Amino acid sequence: MPGISVIVPAYNAENYLKDCIGSVQMQTFEDWELLLIDDGSRDQTPRLCDECAAADDRIRVFHKENGGVSTARNLGLAQAKGEYIAFLDVDDRYEPRCLETLWNARAQSGADSVVCAHLNLWPDGQKQPEKALRAGVYDPQGIRENIVYPLLGDRLKQPVFNGFIWRFLYFAAIIRENKITFDGAYLEDELFLMEYFCCARKLAAVEEPLYRYLQNPGSVTHKYMADFQQVFGNFMARKETLVRKYDLEGARPQWRENTNWAGLLIAVGNEYAKSNPKPLQEKQKTIEALCSQPQFAKAIAELDPEGLSPNKQIAARLIRGGHFFLLTQLYRLKNRL
Repeated sequence: MPGISVIVPAYNAENYLKDCIGSVQMQTFEDWELLLIDDGSRDQTPRLCDECAAADDRIRVFHKENGGVSTARNLGLAQAKGEYIAFLDVDDRYEPRCLETLWNARAQSGADSVVCAHLNLWPDGQKQPEKALRAGVYDPQGIRENIVYPLLGDRLKQPVFNGFIWRFLYFAAIIRENKITFDGAYLEDELFLMEYFCCARKLAAVEEPLYRYLQNPGSVTHKYMADFQQVFGNFMARKETLVRKYDLEGARPQWRENTNWAGLLIAVGNEYAKSNPKPLQEKQKTIEALCSQPQFAKAIAELDPEGLSPNKQIAARLIRGGHFFLLTQLYRLKNRL
């Protein structure tokens, strides 16, 4: 049994795969296995995965039909043999001491889970570290206050706690005993973290940025999603299930309005995305119709967002005032710039 199973979903990743794998092979911690999940790639990814596995017996490859990142990660969880689980996106990298630092923090604190900071990287060479939590050890209540509750209902005020699953080292037994899996095509990481940390007992946090996160303009989070409303509706339904299952209702009384506002602002940005082929007037009508839907109308009427980033604060005020023409012009200008 390896100490850590690293799970990497890969879809059409021929330009990133070898560097990603190399960052695992260069780890100062050597007791790992690497699971490459080829999610029905159409480029050279399947061949590259097989070649890397043939050259290193710590690497295992699984080829599947394309089903999205959740199905790929779930396959990895089902096949993982490690006592602990780590995730790595194929276009990102580990720092050489990443796994060793997480492992030692866990061993020294007696925690079942560990979190680290990460380094944001942009294609133009900019770098910015981002801390997850202050260094220390967190008990169940501290875990809920610092991870579960922010993911539940603090999705507007900056800084938002991002649901990045790859910053953590997970105890595999917690995942298996509670049958925690990924579900959905968007925001699935937030729900996975919420459920996992409703079950975790002790978390160690380190502030060293051990993960290199590439801000990739080609990733799914930067593309227009034609079915976003349906995807977000499914996300909210799953979130409701977790709230009931883990008795979270009273933790953030306006969590629905808060989450719906956050989803609405994402939907607005998605609708006005450059890659959306619809005419500008049709985009505006879509946003107006969206804001009139009961769950979003309730959020607009009952919650006045505060602490947003400047652009989102302007968008929220225009939405609350019903100034959809001005909102459209704002995004028209933003896209030109």
